[in-house]
Amino acid sequence: MPRTQTARLMDGTGLARRILETTTATAADIRRRTGSSPCLATVLVGEDPASVTYVRMKRARCEKAGIESRHVALPASVSTAGLVETITALSEDPTVHGILLQHPVGPHIDERAAFEAIAPAKDVDGVTMHSFAAMGFGLPGFVSCTPGGIMRLLDEYDVDLTGKHAVVVGRSAILGKPAGMLLLGRDATVTYCHSRTADLPSIVRQADVLIAAVGKPRFIAGADIKPGAVVIDAGYNEGNVGDVDFDTARDRAGLITPVPGGVGPMTIAVLLAQTVEAATRQLGVG
Repeated sequence: MPRTQTARLMDGTGLARRILETTTATAADIRRRTGSSPCLATVLVGEDPASVTYVRMKRARCEKAGIESRHVALPASVSTAGLVETITALSEDPTVHGILLQHPVGPHIDERAAFEAIAPAKDVDGVTMHSFAAMGFGLPGFVSCTPGGIMRLLDEYDVDLTGKHAVVVGRSAILGKPAGMLLLGRDATVTYCHSRTADLPSIVRQADVLIAAVGKPRFIAGADIKPGAVVIDAGYNEGNVGDVDFDTARDRAGLITPVPGGVGPMTIAVLLAQTVEAATRQLGVG
């Protein structure tokens, strides 16, 4: 018999707005107490249209929140050494409190070397090995922004992760892997799935909590969602569609994020919140 009730939508837009309201107030307090605004430096290599758009959007959000945005544009031909030198200079600049390297940076660049040039105290995007280790060990530090946004959404909707089977589909260094670490830290039992996983649908059907992060439109069928499951769709594909077939999944899930309006707004909200947190620590006003 078909279900007569659809899943409850997880409103990332509304939660992100509330986070940004708090962030804006904190930024204003820092400015009042120190005379300095929190500063986020964005580094962009080349002129990839999507990256240019993302950076422009992030800078606009910074301005609204009272965060100074310092943009560093580098040519696509920049070398790894040149990029590392630029990021190192920003890491050593006391007026910069957070650093965001927009990726991808081009196949000729050692992206990991570039990320590691970011000082841990300024890694507000949670991309360094130091930040990943902190996530894994449950130590203070900055989380990867999208996984951090996912955890805040789960908390907002009172999702108890203890003992739940969480399935993460995707293993990228800035999304899938850290998401699994954060879920494990909340006592969930975590299964990672990826392109080599055998019989993926059977594993997805076991998920009490599903994190979809593969970058393939409607990759996960609604029929494979466990009834009542929490579905977090971290995918964003052409046509404003996620990695989960939303129309069919919402008839089986208990909670589900829409695309857009779910995970996306949370990523930027966490980035700005962590930038202000970094400024608070560095300026000693905490």
